[in-house]
Amino acid sequence: MKHLLLLITFLTITVTSLAQTFTGPKDDIDQILKNIETFSSQVMAGDYVAVTANYTTDAKIFPNNQDILEGTEAIKNYWKPRNDNKIIYHKVTPSEIKILGNEAYDYGYYEGTTRLADGTETSWRGKYVITWKKVDQAWKIYLDIWNSIKS
Repeated sequence: MKHLLLLITFLTITVTSLAQTFTGPKDDIDQILKNIETFSSQVMAGDYVAVTANYTTDAKIFPNNQDILEGTEAIKNYWKPRNDNKIIYHKVTPSEIKILGNEAYDYGYYEGTTRLADGTETSWRGKYVITWKKVDQAWKIYLDIWNSIKS
């Protein structure tokens, strides 16, 4: 009986930790999910101009271990590929998305792999929070904060 209780507890915790909660109009949730998927594709393609277009013109990003970067040019410069390094895998998994009128928030986890100029690969992962704004019927990122999780 004790083992059964442990198994049930373990399964409950595991399923709960993998659960996603999306609250709001389905069309808005679907658009944000599509934006997340597109963002990852653009990051892997190294298309920093397209990545930057996902943000509002007054957006702010909060990269790990850096100052807050504000505005289109600063964000574009951040996402611009450097040193022949290439992100070959990028995935964002939202835990929760909540629509609040013309604003929304989204938080969860990200993961990826970078191929360095010498051919070696390094994997990374972390957690994030995004505040979205609806601009001309399109959801754009207004605030984007992330930080890594040590493996």
